[in-house]
Amino acid sequence: MKRATLWPDHLLPEHSVPPPWPGREVRLDGTVTYVRDTPATAPDAEPALYVHGLGGSSQNWTDLAGLLAHRLDGQAIDLPGFGRSEPGHRYTIPAFAQRVIRWIEYADRGPVHLFGNSLGGAISVHVAGVRPDLVRTLTLVSPALPFLAFHRSLQGRMLPLLAIPRAERLAAWRLAQLAPEVMAQQAMEACVADLSRISEQRRREALEEIRVRYEAAHYAAAYVRTFRGLVSSFLRSYLPGSGSLWRLAAAIRAPTLVVGGRRDRLVDVRVAPQTARMIPDSRLMMLDGVGHVAQLEVPRLVARAVLALLAETEDTAQRPDMAG
Repeated sequence: MKRATLWPDHLLPEHSVPPPWPGREVRLDGTVTYVRDTPATAPDAEPALYVHGLGGSSQNWTDLAGLLAHRLDGQAIDLPGFGRSEPGHRYTIPAFAQRVIRWIEYADRGPVHLFGNSLGGAISVHVAGVRPDLVRTLTLVSPALPFLAFHRSLQGRMLPLLAIPRAERLAAWRLAQLAPEVMAQQAMEACVADLSRISEQRRREALEEIRVRYEAAHYAAAYVRTFRGLVSSFLRSYLPGSGSLWRLAAAIRAPTLVVGGRRDRLVDVRVAPQTARMIPDSRLMMLDGVGHVAQLEVPRLVARAVLALLAETEDTAQRPDMAG
């Protein structure tokens, strides 16, 4: 593990607040996966795939994907049951990882530069661990890798819900009690340390995403079942067996950037450094005053670290040719 470096800020595109990138529905293995494309602005851009967190969507990557479009030809998918994708049959880390693998294979764009935030980080670790041929580099933003100190997460309050039969119905009832505006504000406050960094446009988009959830009858069940699957993966990771996310992390060979916010309220702040220690070829960037979604809160800073990673891996790949 080493400290992440930063690409010069003046080499990034000018500051802007782009709208969500165009989306489309793709039928994959019998269900619809919704994908947003961030068109590359340079002919030699390489493929990238962005994977959101629990309760999020492909829109969570709008700013970062735009800042990287001169280097990366981006796609961001909605996981099954979230955003505008149809519900899945299973909501476990391996099931989600299989959907990501299937998408990369279906799109025929691999290997990709793979990005994951929170739940998406755990999924991306699984993908990189079992299918190294599909991953060029790996960027993990507040990855939800295993921790047992649940009091360090706001979502620890949900743990008793998992013991209740048909907890999905209770979650749906609770969802119906809150106005979309209240739900959007609560989500922002949980994920973002400094709300002044979030533009009015992004706030409006977050509210629209919440309204989409209210219209999706499957959303509450998808959320509860995914949370249950994530907690189960945490517990299994401390038991013998090949399914441990920590063992998969140690098997990753892709150059990796790990980003953590020191004011993360959803994932134990010690997880990002531990993740970087486990992955052999890793770089760590811990951000003061930043919460759970650094790619939303400080996208330029994350983009600079990503571009530095890409430049470093390019230099490494070219050295054998230079020597010859």
